[in-house]
Amino acid sequence: MARITASVYTSHVPAIGVAMDLGKTQEPYYAPLFAGYEPARAWMAANTPDVVVLVFNDHANAFSLEMVPTFALGMSARYEPADEGWGARPVPPVVGQPTLSAHIAHSVIREDFDLTLVNDMPVDHGCTVPLSIMFGQPDAWPCAVIPLVVNVVQYPIPSGRRCLELGKAVRRAVESYDEDLDVQVWGTGGMSHQLQGPRAGLINQKWDNEFFERLVNDPEGQATVEHVEYVREAGSEGIELVMWLVARGAMADLAGGGAPTEVHRLYHVPASNTAAGQLILKDASTMTTFA
Repeated sequence: MARITASVYTSHVPAIGVAMDLGKTQEPYYAPLFAGYEPARAWMAANTPDVVVLVFNDHANAFSLEMVPTFALGMSARYEPADEGWGARPVPPVVGQPTLSAHIAHSVIREDFDLTLVNDMPVDHGCTVPLSIMFGQPDAWPCAVIPLVVNVVQYPIPSGRRCLELGKAVRRAVESYDEDLDVQVWGTGGMSHQLQGPRAGLINQKWDNEFFERLVNDPEGQATVEHVEYVREAGSEGIELVMWLVARGAMADLAGGGAPTEVHRLYHVPASNTAAGQLILKDASTMTTFA
């Protein structure tokens, strides 16, 4: 059967993608950040999965305020990079895995998660920047990607508890798929940042690092944290961190297995006036079995 082998967590700051696209990664401002990414890239090169379920939020490119799905699952065999107002990023198209997408949709919807199924959508920096962070600038991405879009833009947005439970449901879906696939779940967005208003440029390093600890060691507790705390402590866009709970929910310890192993952690300030974070958790070898 398919198996989840790791979860990856990373900011998806658009300026990080721009730095790669324009060859600025070794400039003094960006060089320390990209040096920090090197251990994660080396680990990923040795542990490239067959499929990534990539959790991100759309930034008004696939969806507008005319239609705002809470959870949307990509069903396509191919996703083109979005034109976000200055042309599409010069990165490869994202290749999907529609058979596994269909299986996840069937399994998760039967568990009462009302997914929106999307057969055609562009993917913006929320999806492509994490791929560039982990894989660099290849001619083709080295694995298939299933986009899982979470609304953290237009209130009401899903609770941390709902996101964690969705991750658990995704794990059950993957483990019930009868093809031998190595699957990773990536949660993206954050960390603390605010893009507008009197608190524009807010970065809360203490809260960010406490979030790392709670995510790793007490995900059930972190899932009870209310939206108002994210916004108060991590800024209006810090609410993106609830998407990391989807990836964390997919780990074995929340399904009766062993605790994950922390492979890598990075925290860097600033990255385009935001705090950039990265975490890799290797899943426990114990696999759960579901009827």
